[in-house]
Amino acid sequence: MDPLRRNTVGDAVNRAARLFRNRSALVFGGRDWSFHALDRAADRVAGHFAGLGLNAGDRIAAYGRNSDAYFIAWLACVRGGFVHVPVNYALTGEELSYIVRQSGSRLVLTGAGLEDHLAGIDVRSLALDELIAVALDPLAPHGVEPDLDDDSLAQIVYTSGTTAAPKGAMMTHKAMVSQYYSVIHNMDYAETDRALAALPLYHTAQTHAFTMPQLLVGARTILIEAPVPDVVLRLIEQERITSFFAPPTVWISLLRHPDFATRDLSSLEKVYYGASIMPVPVLHELRERLPAARPYNCYGQTEIAPLATVLRPEEHDARPASCGRPVLNVATRVVDPDMNDVAPGTHGEIVHRSPHLMVGYWEKPAETAEAFAGGWFHSGDVGYFDDAGYLFIVDRIRDVINTGGVLVASREVEEVLFTHQAVSEVAVVGLPDDKWIEAVTAFVVLRPGHAVGEVALQALARDHLAAYKVPKKVVFVDHLPRNTAGKLLKRELRKQYS
Repeated sequence: MDPLRRNTVGDAVNRAARLFRNRSALVFGGRDWSFHALDRAADRVAGHFAGLGLNAGDRIAAYGRNSDAYFIAWLACVRGGFVHVPVNYALTGEELSYIVRQSGSRLVLTGAGLEDHLAGIDVRSLALDELIAVALDPLAPHGVEPDLDDDSLAQIVYTSGTTAAPKGAMMTHKAMVSQYYSVIHNMDYAETDRALAALPLYHTAQTHAFTMPQLLVGARTILIEAPVPDVVLRLIEQERITSFFAPPTVWISLLRHPDFATRDLSSLEKVYYGASIMPVPVLHELRERLPAARPYNCYGQTEIAPLATVLRPEEHDARPASCGRPVLNVATRVVDPDMNDVAPGTHGEIVHRSPHLMVGYWEKPAETAEAFAGGWFHSGDVGYFDDAGYLFIVDRIRDVINTGGVLVASREVEEVLFTHQAVSEVAVVGLPDDKWIEAVTAFVVLRPGHAVGEVALQALARDHLAAYKVPKKVVFVDHLPRNTAGKLLKRELRKQYS
């Protein structure tokens, strides 16, 4: 493709470097990278990959925790035409081996302490930390500009594999850049933003809905390894952070931490939440305790790069339970099994069309055809539109509970239980039951110093819900299972307690 008109992710980063030059772009540990330095680092590391015998189109797996080296490796891949394959650093054994093999990765970039997990996997490995020396070396060779176009693959991102082997969503440069435009437009990013990036960069939300589009508009990002509550709260105060994203489970951990009440968090102007459904009572608490911060609800998934809809701050008062309206470059419908639009207020599957979308699942044509059946991408989520075109998520299709032949949305039950002052976290799932097919079961984490029993929570549910929606059992646990991105893993509850 003619470089004069090409618009790859690497081109977008280069434009930002030319515009913002020596301003601070990314801080990790003791290193502060300017926009220009990041751009040069991408060139040098891309040249290093080429020197190892890799060619444009080759897959490079990234297996490590958050670091500047991890982020620079991503920039180098898109600059040099290599296909980046992010891997959850919590994976080991067959789960790790499957992704490396299935993607055909020729190189695995490995974080400190994870090297032993690659034993027995026939693939070349390179320590991520070694890339910093390359990135800073003025004599390191620059990468040769590859013959790329906007439809070239930028990334293969693997889904969590909750019901089958993980699927690799093939994301093009066009999909990524189209999504960045939507995010910038709908989430009000600005070059004056000071962002804190605490969620894993292997997860598409942190990298592509936040850190990358914020980089393109000139924002400064403080990157840390993990969302440890006391560290997050200290840095918000210390760095005067204005912009922060976290899934509901992380926001809950911050709200429950004693430092939330003692740290100066007044710099926060924009708070973002997503990756799973935010309980409305928790949202109300967050808004009450951060009254000056403007909230944004972000909904989407890996296959749409990942943003699909946003509920903006001015829309929260009227519809706090909504995930908003489709963003700039997305068209969304709610349909019945025959792909007919359902009436407002009627539940159906959420489907999308967008230049954000993946082109398919890597080497899985049957799964790709199923995902795009009827000419729209099937999200796997149940939802509905209201009369004004605002979208509401009811549940994941796989999380809807079939109790006695009647369907129950787990979110509806969770929302009620969250209103009890003793409840810190709750997850509702269906467990196999001889009588009910699936028994509505609530797993509850209590707030420190609070107490409540099963009967009291069942009575609360009975006061607000139909009898068949009341949990047949309430299980009190110390914590709920979640992945390294903070997303609740209901499948683990079903697996453990079934």
